[in-house]
Amino acid sequence: MSGISKRSIVIAGHSTSVSLEPEFWDGLKAISVLRGLSLAALVADIDSKRTTANLSSALRLAVLAFYRDRPIASDPT
Repeated sequence: MSGISKRSIVIAGHSTSVSLEPEFWDGLKAISVLRGLSLAALVADIDSKRTTANLSSALRLAVLAFYRDRPIASDPT
């Protein structure tokens, strides 16, 4: 994995900084597109439902859960 990338994001009208690896930012962007949300709206949704104290950890877990829980395409062979 690449180094950590820090970004500022506004959640519920408050700016906060979030540090994630670029691959997790890419995962969050892909999820936001699939759900028809802005990245900020997706992060706010994850933030409102998180059970961990750390937002960065909650975002990583959300990306992991999204990809883990996706249906696996059948092998056509």
